Amino acid sequence: MIEAETLELLEWQRLGEHLATFTSTKLGARAARNLPIPRDRDTSLILLTETKEVYQLEQDLTTGWKFDGIYDFGSALERAEYKGILQGETLVQIASTLMAMRRLRRVIDDLEDSPRLKELISQVRTYPELEQEIYRCLDEKGKVTERASPKLGEIRQKIKERRDRAYQKLQNIIQRQGAAVQEPVITQRSERFVIPVKAGQKEAIPGIVHDSSSTGATLYIEPHSVVELGNQQRQYIRQEQREEERILQALTEQVGEVKDDLELLLAIATKLDLATARARYSLWLEANPPRFVEANSQDQITLRRLRHPLLVWQQHHEQATPVVPIDVQINPETRVVAITGPNTGGKTVALKTVGLAALMAKVGLFIPAKEPVEIPWFEQVLADIGDEQSLEQSLSTFSGHIQRITRIIDAIKTQDEEEIQTALVLLDEVGAGTDPAEGSAIAIALLQYLAAKVRLTIATTHYGELKALKYQDERFENASVEFDEKTLSPTYRLLWGIPGRSNALTVASRLGLESEILDLAKDRMAGGSEDVNQIIAGLEKQRREQEEKAKEARQLVEQAEKFYQEVSNRAQALEAREGDLKRSQEEAVNQAVKEAKQEIAQVIKQLQQGEKTGQAAQKATKTVNDIASRHLPKTEPPQPKPNYQPQVGEKVRLPKFDQTGEVLTPPNAEGKLTIRLGMMKMTVSLADIESLDGRKPEVPQKQQKATTPKKTKNEAPTVRTESNTLDIRGYRVSPAESQLENAIRSQNGGALWIVHGKGTGKLRQGVHEFLKQHPQVERFELAPQNEGGNGVTIAYLN
Repeated sequence: MIEAETLELLEWQRLGEHLATFTSTKLGARAARNLPIPRDRDTSLILLTETKEVYQLEQDLTTGWKFDGIYDFGSALERAEYKGILQGETLVQIASTLMAMRRLRRVIDDLEDSPRLKELISQVRTYPELEQEIYRCLDEKGKVTERASPKLGEIRQKIKERRDRAYQKLQNIIQRQGAAVQEPVITQRSERFVIPVKAGQKEAIPGIVHDSSSTGATLYIEPHSVVELGNQQRQYIRQEQREEERILQALTEQVGEVKDDLELLLAIATKLDLATARARYSLWLEANPPRFVEANSQDQITLRRLRHPLLVWQQHHEQATPVVPIDVQINPETRVVAITGPNTGGKTVALKTVGLAALMAKVGLFIPAKEPVEIPWFEQVLADIGDEQSLEQSLSTFSGHIQRITRIIDAIKTQDEEEIQTALVLLDEVGAGTDPAEGSAIAIALLQYLAAKVRLTIATTHYGELKALKYQDERFENASVEFDEKTLSPTYRLLWGIPGRSNALTVASRLGLESEILDLAKDRMAGGSEDVNQIIAGLEKQRREQEEKAKEARQLVEQAEKFYQEVSNRAQALEAREGDLKRSQEEAVNQAVKEAKQEIAQVIKQLQQGEKTGQAAQKATKTVNDIASRHLPKTEPPQPKPNYQPQVGEKVRLPKFDQTGEVLTPPNAEGKLTIRLGMMKMTVSLADIESLDGRKPEVPQKQQKATTPKKTKNEAPTVRTESNTLDIRGYRVSPAESQLENAIRSQNGGALWIVHGKGTGKLRQGVHEFLKQHPQVERFELAPQNEGGNGVTIAYLN
């Protein structure tokens, strides 16, 4: 009973109505509106497999996956079993369904990888001989055709002859007695041919009166001359009816003989239509297939960007507000989640959303959440949501909640007291409707009981005491619905790990409540409650800042990926263009070589045939040189590059440091200029830089003469003096790095003695990390033991 109440509370029937709109048959629509919840996990996995296979089938098919021609004739099969005669229309529907299922089977048989659909359709028998017999005997509207029986054809021919003779006689009477006829037409009453005659002229056309008009002014008379023809026609009509019934009876008996197979066919047609509806509904919801995680595994429940399916429907079909998705990520050790926050903030919607997601996964529907979708298979989904106040039953809100919770407890009881039920329990405003102190105590006791009994309980509450359970019991987790203090409205986002805080004073202040009253209220609240609210507010602020930074990081990653894609595309295009150019050049060279070889061979042939003299050899050599000058590629001597001078703002390379920097000042008379390397500025000579395309700047003569070979590491002075010693003992790492940077800049090469002390070693480690990355540090080492050992580092500078 409580499970049926839960389905009603979660509005499961509405979801079934929405699913029914995606079905193609009455069979599927009825099944969607009465969607059964599987009792075992294997059935849910089979349903999910069917949905996935149809989802993929519809993506791949070009002609479409159609259920045209499938009808619901289940009730007719029972009548056929008990020798009742089926109507012609029903028999045509049976034949149409057999044909449609054969068409679906052909589509499935052609699929490469759909084992579940093939297993389903392999059970279907479509009886083409029965279908053909029905279409031989009946037309599209279910009327028995003359093809069904020669005798029926003869009877209908006789009926036609009698009708034609009767019409001819009646036409003659109308022509002779036109003044007595109300209207010159022939009609029928009780299967008899009659003429509308004026009541005052009935003696002019003697016969049998079968009917009269409402005013009595017209009598419908069957003249005596056509009575016998009418009698004969009625006899033949009775014969026709008996023959048609005989034919329908024969067809019905054939249907009754295969009743079980036809019932199975309808059941499989329903399954296929329902699987198709699930796939189409899932596609419309932009949903993803769930993966059932083991209840006792280390996998967490993951439902990111989860949307309430009924609210999505309202948004698209009823122009409602956009649906705000929630993130649900619950660790495997968590058994109870307490959701707190302001009224109308979305707590109850969050409960219903998670409950519907669990049910949707069980019936084979995809879940409207971002991949991966991971959720346990819950054996039971039980809920207490809403106000249970009842005047008829004299129930208060509290009493109503307790009665329903009692039914939930009864449903999860097992013989093994230590066994944890794979159930999802949803409790809305647990403990509400009574004294806050007692209600809070009951709520805490109930949640601790459920933590030991069921896989997951999600409860909404206003009680502050429940927020502290997380810090006392690792099975508990806090969540809250976000509230925007600027707009005084909820955002409907679900925040994890942060309990909700009361916003009553803020809302009251914004709405104009007297400050004197607010001050008194604050005095009454002074202490723990207000401090907790401030702490929670700080946590919420930190969370928003982190989310903003994460959003910026995602945008940067997207921009980088876009830039990388553009560069890759350009590189591929350039590579293809270079390949084409290289091939064309190779073809041109090969053609030139071929032509040159032919011409040289001709010269050699002429030389061999002519007089072999030195003059002839010289002439041949000149000819070969001419050929070479025509066919060899013309190369121009390399042109010297123009003088290069770096400009302010230009990017240049420093090969010595393998770094790229920006020019801040133009070179001075001595060829010195200032470069920015990241966050650092340094002065270098023109000889130490080059342009990004490899050009060297012109160095002034003074600098060339003054340039001396760079000292090697062994030539650096290692004598410690006051000017080359830096004492940073007592500094933290960050300020110490600033001192180091200034000392390296002013040192201008040589060795720098850095006194950092021994201590915990963190300052020494920070100094070494800084020196590793500095472009002016060639190497560094710890000082000898007599010079300070681990407490002193010697850095050798460029």
